Amino acid sequence: MRGARRRAPELALAEAVALAAALPNLTVVGAEVVRLPEARAGLLFGSGKVAELKERFAAAGVDLVLVDGPVTPVQQRNLEREWKVKLLDRTGLILEIFADRARTREGVLQVELAALTYQRTRLVRAWTHLERQRGGFGFVGGPGETQIESDRRAIDEQVVKLRRQLARVVRTRELHRASRAKVPFPVVALVGYTNAGKSTLFNRITGARVLARDMLFATLDPTMRGVLLPGGQKVILSDTVGFISDLPTELVAAFRATLEEVLSADLILHVRDIAHPETEEQAADVAEILDSLGVSHDVPLFEVWNKVDLLAPEARASLDVREDRTPRVFAVSALTGEGVDALLAAVAATLAADRIEEELFVPFADGRTRARLHEMGVVVGEQAGDGGYRIRVRWTARQKGGFAAA
Repeated sequence: MRGARRRAPELALAEAVALAAALPNLTVVGAEVVRLPEARAGLLFGSGKVAELKERFAAAGVDLVLVDGPVTPVQQRNLEREWKVKLLDRTGLILEIFADRARTREGVLQVELAALTYQRTRLVRAWTHLERQRGGFGFVGGPGETQIESDRRAIDEQVVKLRRQLARVVRTRELHRASRAKVPFPVVALVGYTNAGKSTLFNRITGARVLARDMLFATLDPTMRGVLLPGGQKVILSDTVGFISDLPTELVAAFRATLEEVLSADLILHVRDIAHPETEEQAADVAEILDSLGVSHDVPLFEVWNKVDLLAPEARASLDVREDRTPRVFAVSALTGEGVDALLAAVAATLAADRIEEELFVPFADGRTRARLHEMGVVVGEQAGDGGYRIRVRWTARQKGGFAAA
């Protein structure tokens, strides 16, 4: 089940099963859409459906039940007692996946903090796994029962501890961000719905070996690589975490830091799985999340319609990829490489056109500034005159800002 949404229930269920499959050591033994005329405050489902499901779970030896939607703490407690199983709602499942996948120190801390925020509202639940260091949060494993007061105190103490640790990591990240601002090359960020093929496209363009699997949230921590575009221009390509509908608000806030490459990008490539039956709905979800993150509409954006190799000939022929479309659209197959050269040529042309040309005066004594401009690769002309050099540069607004901030 889900809250209010525009997706077909069967496709939403398929996505939920794929989410469950993204967790290691978890076997899905069944899945179905349960129609709810209205959600019951105490047990979510009607008493008859609760009893029916209880019998089925017992017969199948089910240990964990996933509900693809919001479940209140009271509903969760009551259903667990009734069914004698552990229960996870959509937010809990996504948090568990993120906990299993996060690799960087900041990513781990951000996910732990998001999980604590989620758990803090569920005081009818236990929290005996706070000392766990990695590999999930124990929602799946079964923490047992403890007093609500101890629960609350343990969570609050852990929140304070995590915030201190995160503050230290964030200070380091801010130094790295300042360094990135001085990078002399334009930044191109890949964004898109989870499993749209961003990492496969990233690997195709860069020759890297980033994990790319037919699995939701295969990539969590962002990866950056240098790429030489047609014409010789160098850019930094960034692969980012995939988005998903109904992304927990705790995680949108927690992973804002990992998406800074998107916020400061010179060009955004929105990768879509054009073969997916709900590609339009997925694109709308990505657009909503980009807006919530504060991504400027002034940043150029291309839509990359990936997985055209999976389309039937008539579907491929009907794709509307006219050059006058806004945003511009490029049909590609990251798997076979089809259309990627045309995409890169357009990226190069757009970044070149997005540059402004200016003249700077650099005194002879300031050799360091002159050298840095040349290192940035933005110098198009130079003339020595009275007291210094008149240097003509062509650069993006981000490059100019990074230079000024140095």
